[in-house]
Amino acid sequence: MSFPTHVRYVVIGAGVHGLSTAWRLAEQLAAAGKGVGSDILVIDKTAIAAGASGIACGVVRNNYFQPAMRELMAHSVDVWESDPKAFSYHPVGYMQVSHEAMREDVTSIYEQQKAIGYPSEFIEGQEDCTAYMRDLLNDWRAEGITSVLHEKKGGYANNTAAIYGLADKAEARGVRILTGMSVNGFERGSQTGAVTAVVTDRGTIKCDQVVVAVGPWVKTIWDLLELPREVSIKGPDGTMHHGIPTWRYWCLEEGVIGVDPDLQKLNGGGMPPVIHVDTDVPLRSDVDGSVITEEPWGIYYKPDFHFGGVQGGGMPYEVKTPADDVAIDPYGPDSPEFVVGPDFAHMWCSALAFCQERFSGQIGKFKKEPSGGLGCFTPDSFPVFDTFCENVYVIADSNHGFKMIGVGHLVADEILGREQALLEPFRFSRYADGKLHPLSNSPFPWS
Repeated sequence: MSFPTHVRYVVIGAGVHGLSTAWRLAEQLAAAGKGVGSDILVIDKTAIAAGASGIACGVVRNNYFQPAMRELMAHSVDVWESDPKAFSYHPVGYMQVSHEAMREDVTSIYEQQKAIGYPSEFIEGQEDCTAYMRDLLNDWRAEGITSVLHEKKGGYANNTAAIYGLADKAEARGVRILTGMSVNGFERGSQTGAVTAVVTDRGTIKCDQVVVAVGPWVKTIWDLLELPREVSIKGPDGTMHHGIPTWRYWCLEEGVIGVDPDLQKLNGGGMPPVIHVDTDVPLRSDVDGSVITEEPWGIYYKPDFHFGGVQGGGMPYEVKTPADDVAIDPYGPDSPEFVVGPDFAHMWCSALAFCQERFSGQIGKFKKEPSGGLGCFTPDSFPVFDTFCENVYVIADSNHGFKMIGVGHLVADEILGREQALLEPFRFSRYADGKLHPLSNSPFPWS
């Protein structure tokens, strides 16, 4: 493929958001008779699925306390279900298993799922929850559980296979994908400030529209666009809070125990839903009985043949940058080492044993390999989908990314002039306007 010196649309990032945007944009251009797929170029500094999308655990869920997130995810689940084979998608469902402090929040999620027609089942009370879980998994033994929200849709997808499925759909529509090309800067129009070209390490590409879909590298591109490094946020009481960093980093630890995935089959022999457990019962070591934590904690897990075992993760931790204005290369030499350490393995394997007896004594099978990664989070940990510099659309997923495969469809429609109500709650202006998303009692920072 020859180097393109001019293209109408440049999409930066060959992950879930970039490729889904390119695919939909090509479809819509052709349908409207306004262009062809070759008008769209996707570039990536490494390769297709080489970043966060390629190592994601792949969980697909609607389970959000925030109405806007829940409606957005319902749309994305529909996209996953549109071609399960191409997206390597497994519609096994999803379970939120929670302690009493979260029951009111989870009840609200269930009621609002019913309101939008999203199928789920809700169980309350410790005895009924235990009976429900043991009817599915006979060795269930988690304590302190007073609610179970069982989403019948959702599940998980195999990460790399799903992204290559998107790439195939985009390329089938004529979209060009160039990898091994880093963005070094942008050229601007002298009057409007709109971007007129993307400057790469292989040359300059003139363009009419840019889509930024780079996952945890968003701060790097943001800085190249000279966008604000701090925001002012209007609190619920009307007070303005100034000087809040636009971006912050959290490290997400995940892992795999190398057991036969069939070990986690349901009583009836089928594959189980993805299970997420939040509890306030102290977590004790499965090795020596010592107390690991007395604070509320949470984990998620699923059997996964792609990972070769039972895969999942726990709560992330914040990563301090050398200075507030420094961007981290999530997979560069200065990033944290993602071979998760013994502390995480001890916690996660003990938490699995807390939930189910079959996982007791399995810590020796924990795989010592890279897993998890850095997430680049917004000030409130929810996504930003918005236009900057006149013609640059930024998809900043705040680490909610992989599951939101449908965002690219909505963004493509907005680029073509059709504003999408599902994206409206995620504008950058929400901080100054005080239009913030409600927070739940989950121990996870993005909930």
